[in-house]
Amino acid sequence: MILEKSFFERDVLEVAPELVGKILVTNIDGVERRLMITETEAYRGEEDTACHASKGRTNRTDVLYREAGTIYVYLCYGMHWLINIVTGEKDEPQAVLIRACEGNFNGPGKLTKYLKITGSLNGEKIFQNKLIRIEDTGERVKIFRDKRVGISYATPKYRNIKWRFILKEDK
Repeated sequence: MILEKSFFERDVLEVAPELVGKILVTNIDGVERRLMITETEAYRGEEDTACHASKGRTNRTDVLYREAGTIYVYLCYGMHWLINIVTGEKDEPQAVLIRACEGNFNGPGKLTKYLKITGSLNGEKIFQNKLIRIEDTGERVKIFRDKRVGISYATPKYRNIKWRFILKEDK
């Protein structure tokens, strides 16, 4: 089942852990690719100093203030596209970074490169798009929480908060 807009119309701290175990599907360049999401991070509002919206609404961050299910793709370090999905209420900026998927896609840059995701998807809707969608197979997974990665610029409170959600491997 394809995730609808209503799935994303909740707080990022509800959506981010629930995306772990879902299937990210792209159909770019005529090739369908399907990967299970294994890691996400939550970015929550202007008060979250790790969130791009912490500096307020700008041309770059405007997409974070749009309706739930909007895709936010940005270039990191001038070379890696990263994909996020906006959650919550319109004008309350928050988004989930899809950080990793099954296989050797253990970083958001590797993931988007493999899936051929670029800035051309920025501002599109995840729930009504022919190129990208997220599916729920009904499978439930266990997760664990940890600190977010690569946010040394954030205040200690937001550097240390455990808003990264990772698939727990059964061993």
